[in-house]
Amino acid sequence: MKTSVSTKGQIVLPADLRRQDDIEPGQEFDVERIERGDYRLVRRAPKLNDGVVDWLLECPDKGFFVPIESETTESL
Repeated sequence: MKTSVSTKGQIVLPADLRRQDDIEPGQEFDVERIERGDYRLVRRAPKLNDGVVDWLLECPDKGFFVPIESETTESL
């Protein structure tokens, strides 16, 4: 697929590639220079717990999370 570099030095990933690989705005990548004119783009792994706060804020109602009975861990 063809793309180009903008005047700001940005490269746009074509929409087909973004859809195929579920690439969303804000995702980070590393660019590796292999040799002159050859580069490799590698998606960075998401940060641990990335998006958890947003997920929690989307919970439907107050009281959505309720305590459950569990065994004690004192004997461990």
